[in-house]
Amino acid sequence: MKFLDNYFKLAEQKTNVKTEVIAGVTTFLTMAYIIFVNPSILSEAGMDYGAVFVATCLAAAIGCFVMGLWANYPIAQAPGMGLNAFFTYGVVLGMGYTWEAALGAVFFSGLTFFLLSIFKIREWIINSIPLSLRLGIAAGIGLFLAMIALKNAGIVVANPATFVALGDLSEPAPLYALLGFFVITALAYLRVTGAVMIGIVGITVLAMVLGHNQYGGIMSMPPSIAPTFMAMDLMGALDVAMLSVIFAFLFVDLFDTSGTLVGVAHRGKLLDEDGKLPRIGRAMMADSTASMAGAALGTSTTTSYIESTAGIASGGRTGLTAVVVGVLFLISLFFAPLAGSIPAYATAGALLYVAVLMAGSLAHANWEDPTDAAPVLIAALAMPLTFSIAEGIALGFISYVAIKTLSGRFEDLNPAVVVLALLFAAKFLFLG
Repeated sequence: MKFLDNYFKLAEQKTNVKTEVIAGVTTFLTMAYIIFVNPSILSEAGMDYGAVFVATCLAAAIGCFVMGLWANYPIAQAPGMGLNAFFTYGVVLGMGYTWEAALGAVFFSGLTFFLLSIFKIREWIINSIPLSLRLGIAAGIGLFLAMIALKNAGIVVANPATFVALGDLSEPAPLYALLGFFVITALAYLRVTGAVMIGIVGITVLAMVLGHNQYGGIMSMPPSIAPTFMAMDLMGALDVAMLSVIFAFLFVDLFDTSGTLVGVAHRGKLLDEDGKLPRIGRAMMADSTASMAGAALGTSTTTSYIESTAGIASGGRTGLTAVVVGVLFLISLFFAPLAGSIPAYATAGALLYVAVLMAGSLAHANWEDPTDAAPVLIAALAMPLTFSIAEGIALGFISYVAIKTLSGRFEDLNPAVVVLALLFAAKFLFLG
């Protein structure tokens, strides 16, 4: 215990081993769905389901270990949702590339990401984000989490006339999700340690007892990773036409991760007195290292998870939380049926509660100054409405620079913000 305290600086962060373990378990429970969703999506690209399952667990574990042991942040990593869909439906099925070449593109995007981190270009980018945009990003991630939670639970459904509509609240899934949210919120108010985890596990068990959730067994031997291990086609990824694919992977990962780091760090009060994230270079290199390792193992881009805020809400403050998540991903290799027993509606309530915490960032925005308030609102609303953290960040930057410029507030702008806004604008105009 003393070694852990010294290595992760637990006392300095006002936490302890028990709290960090609970936080790690909580984070894992909110993101464990990726273990099953990722193989399902990538298998449609022709990849072996079992091999991708193993690759997903191993890539996530590697990312968590590097983030925890080297960067000492409670931020978990795993193959990213959205990026895996682009891999399958955009690159392989849409553009006609092989999944091996797509893995090569993931590897090169991770390598580029790593080089940008070494030369501190990413650090410069993130630390150049104005406070108002950081608040908008943090709140937007919260609203994005809320949208995911409401969608997964069936509380919000698609509607051809109004885009979204209220789902059937007489169905079990929405009811369980809402009950979980109510219980977690009440327990958090009562300062019950591990309130989020208790809510997730409680709803899972209740659903099993009432016959709405199936018990999938305890354990099984992990499948073979041979079909995807080191199968990436690096030469195929160097095709000139693949440069746009590599850029797309890099672009989305860069700003999804940046937004997640900013939002999670703000929620966990991990920023320094200048509002910047210490050791951000290490955090970014952990992300890029995991992406390269994941490509070699056989999975799409690995990125930092916004679900890490669930662990932070449970008290996680150091890399020990991420290490616990990594260990649980390794254990999942052997306990896949048991891990799969946790339904989406059980974690939806937890994500909705975390969304409440994240949206609190809006209270710190300068609403008296419309040149600050407007970009905050645009960034915050764009993320859930476009279902993309990256698009929300882009629209936030563009609106910030445009409004400040038209208002004659040039002193509020710095070169990084202007350059990024122009790049985002160019991306929308020429790449769609």
